[in-house]
Amino acid sequence: MDNTAQSVSAFVRQRKLHYAAAPLAAIAILFSSAAHAQGGPPYFTTDPGTPGPGNWEINFGCMPFLYNGLSTTHTPDVDINYGVGDRIQLTFENAWLRENMGADDTKYGLGQDQLGVKWRFYDNEENGLGISIFPQLSINNPNRSVQRGITPPGASLLLPMEFTKKVGPVDVNWELGYNVVHLGSNGWIGGLVVGKEITKKLELAAEFFGTGAFNHSTNQQTVDGGLRYKLRPPFILLLMAGRSVLPAQNTQPSFVGYFGVQILLPTKPFEE
Repeated sequence: MDNTAQSVSAFVRQRKLHYAAAPLAAIAILFSSAAHAQGGPPYFTTDPGTPGPGNWEINFGCMPFLYNGLSTTHTPDVDINYGVGDRIQLTFENAWLRENMGADDTKYGLGQDQLGVKWRFYDNEENGLGISIFPQLSINNPNRSVQRGITPPGASLLLPMEFTKKVGPVDVNWELGYNVVHLGSNGWIGGLVVGKEITKKLELAAEFFGTGAFNHSTNQQTVDGGLRYKLRPPFILLLMAGRSVLPAQNTQPSFVGYFGVQILLPTKPFEE
């Protein structure tokens, strides 16, 4: 895999960054009425929430990452979460990848398995603060994805913390973590998402996201906006679109997106 391919793959693989910056404060001010923000699909940032005992949260999505003449697409990305008790979540995620590295150079293959356990160890209803840890191990499958340059050669262990805090009428979620990479450079991840419940069915949100390696081989930040729309139980529509903060190039995406659906099981009426 050449340097450009490695950079693109690193951004897609590490899909999270914490960046507590002034532009996000401006977003929070815009959402100055009753708000409800939630991380997780369709956003890159994860929140401390869990599905609840015996509940499933299953996300199916198409995730395009477009660069100048290059692209990586998850078709589909499958994210399966199961609640163990009120505060623990078990997670499995993988995707079928389409890698386009230029003219007549398109490859398909299975991505890395991502296995995670989230534990929300602090949850204070009085001050509106929740905190969780969410270690996630990414490993290759016994296939030819590594040899064909679709997935990185080694495993990685993501060690993030997630926070949610109610600030007046606004709920804010942010995430910060360390990524330990075998056969590669270690890095950092994180993100911040703020949203507003427009109606009982529709939620809009904005996100600032990025990721990087400590050896500076990758350093990318994106901004995006998205929505969740409750169709009918158990289906929720998930949409997100954004782009890099810096001018688009081979290592900075001109477009990132998520187009999919969330399924909540067992089927229950949505909260009114």
